[in-house]
Amino acid sequence: MDIGKTLSALNNPVRRQILAWLKDRSNFPPALPEHANLTGVCVGYIQEKANLSQSTVSTYMRLLKDAGLVTSERHGQWTFYSRNEEAIAAVLKTLAEEM
Repeated sequence: MDIGKTLSALNNPVRRQILAWLKDRSNFPPALPEHANLTGVCVGYIQEKANLSQSTVSTYMRLLKDAGLVTSERHGQWTFYSRNEEAIAAVLKTLAEEM
């Protein structure tokens, strides 16, 4: 884990809010029937909730993914994101130990 990259990814209130929203799938509209078995959230739903452009949300999600805070899964034309709970716990532990 690169703590600098992680802190950089978290240095934006909208990215932190996205992580908070992803804690509970019910923060988003129901998945389409063909995606009902997926645990992640479609990037389109994240974009809609954040009220930001597709390119901005894609950049935000890439930063969160590069920091290891989320994982992505591609299904056809859709990308679904989930929190990486293990990585988030490791970040919190590292910060608690270092601070």
